[in-house]
Order: sequence, then structure tokens, then C-alpha cells
Amino acid sequence: MLNKQLDKGHQTIVKRVSRGHGEEGHGGAAWKVAFADFCLALLALFLVMWLMASRQQEHLQDLLKAAGGSLIDEGRGKVSMSMGGPRGSLIDRNPLPSDGDTLSKRAANTGERDPAGPGEGMRLSKHHYESHADMVELSDVLKALGEEVGLSSNIRTIITPYGLRVLMHDTDKRGMFQRGSSMPNERFLRLLKKLGPLFKQIDNQLLIVGHTDSLQYADQSYNAFSNWTLSSERAMAARSYLLAGGMPAKSVLQVVGQADTAPINTDDTTASENRRIELLILTRGQAHSITQMFGAATDTEPLLGDDVSTSLPDSAALEELRGQLHNRDM
Repeated sequence: MLNKQLDKGHQTIVKRVSRGHGEEGHGGAAWKVAFADFCLALLALFLVMWLMASRQQEHLQDLLKAAGGSLIDEGRGKVSMSMGGPRGSLIDRNPLPSDGDTLSKRAANTGERDPAGPGEGMRLSKHHYESHADMVELSDVLKALGEEVGLSSNIRTIITPYGLRVLMHDTDKRGMFQRGSSMPNERFLRLLKKLGPLFKQIDNQLLIVGHTDSLQYADQSYNAFSNWTLSSERAMAARSYLLAGGMPAKSVLQVVGQADTAPINTDDTTASENRRIELLILTRGQAHSITQMFGAATDTEPLLGDDVSTSLPDSAALEELRGQLHNRDM
């Protein structure tokens, strides 16, 4: 009875609260939670991308720090770095002067010795080199320039009937280009700029040929970067820096990339000396022959000699021949 009396003394009161239009309930805050989750996920994505970019930059720096280029590897999945650097541009950001570089102009104005020029005692005795004795003189000058920049072991010359063949190749201790790149290292760059004024003194034309070793890139598809691309880019880079040293553009007759098709060490096609730039300083006759080979034809010769008869036999002889063949078949 006491419980019933207490229940009657305490009545349940229900209060109904009405909300205005400017107030928000629990459902209105759900988008804030979703937006916060989205921002957190986006921040995590940016963090991962930043870490990947930093790791790639460290990898490129490690490649460039290979001591003297001694660990040069032409492929195995390496990414090419062109003359423009890791940005991937094929255009060098430094302008190429048409007649010598800035050091040459400064030396002319101030009287300083030009470190990019041919140096003392490197003036040539003539403007055209044709005979065997001429090529010997030119070979001695080129070897002296190699010694001056510390690349005496990287330069080899061969006198051929076509002209002077100059091989500028890698060794186990020192490479000519940065690893997997068409950018010359500092010593080779100095040598190319020293050769520019030298070729300005002579009117011999030359071929520039790029070679690699036989190591292949991981991507073997037809449009992938390959040793053909690398050898061509290195040959073009050599031409560019020869021009930067003052070589006239007309001195170059051809720029060719041969990839790994012509190794000088056939026993080991991956050897360092197979990675090279070759300059073939042509005689006048050989330069003319190459020009005629790829230029418009001037002299023509008949395909058939005078002793070859091109007239047809008469109709009676043809009928007799047909009759003989018919009787033979019977």
C-alpha cells in the first residue's frame, strides 16, 4: 500500500523541447567527422609521396657520386639522365657560344691563359692534314692534350687510310660520362672544349661516333630507352661541347650512335673500353666519298656494259624456239 501511495505522489513529467532553425542536432555534425577523416587520409598520401620523391633524389645523388665514374653501367634498369640532368630535358640550360666559350673571351680581354684553349705549344703547322706524316703530327697533339687534362690512359689514336681515328674510352679507373648519362664528367668536358679550338685551325671534317658496352636495359620494348639512344645522345653531347670550345659547325660531317655493335674488346663486350666516343678525322677524299654516299647523285654509270645485247630476237626465231619446246614436251 505504501508503494502505491508513493507512485501516486510522484507523477512522470515529459517535457517536449522544440528546436529553432539555427540549431544543429547530432546528425548535423556527421559531415565534420567525414571531412576530418578525408583530410587525414589526404595528409597521409602527401607524406608518402614526399618520402618516395626524397628516396628517388637520394638514389640519383648516389649514382652521381660513383667515384670517377669507375662503376659505369650502361643499363640494367638504370634511368637515363640526359644533358639537362635529372629533370629529363634534352636541352642544356647553358647557351653554346658560336665562337669559343666565355673563358676564351675573358682570356682575350685580360691576357689570362685560357684553360679551355689548346694551351702552349698546341698550335698546328698547317690547315689541312692528309698524309701519314700529317696524321702522326695531329696524333701527337691530341695525346698531349689528353695528358694535360689527365686522360692520357683514356685516349688512343690509330692512323687509317680514311684518316686519324681517335678513341676516347672508359677505363676501369675512370669513365668519360656520368653513369647512365650523356653528361660528360669534368675532365672529359675540359678535353672536348680544348679540342674545339684545335679543330677550328684545320679544315678536315670528322665523324663523331658513340659506342656503349653490351649491358642492356631492363625494359626491352621497342620504344624504351636503350643503348642506341644512349650512344646517340653521348655523340651529340660530344658535338655540343666541341662547338662550345670553338669548333665550327661545318667541321662535323656525321654524328652516329652505334650502341654495342662495334666493340673494340671482342673477348669481353662488357669491358670498360667498349664505352667510348670516337672521332674520325677524315682525309679530303674520304670526306668527299661520304658526302657523295648520302647526298644527291652526281655521276651516273650504266648498269649494263657495251658487250651486253638488249635487243629482242625476230618473230621467226621466236616461233622456231616455241616449236622446239613443244616437240620436246611431246
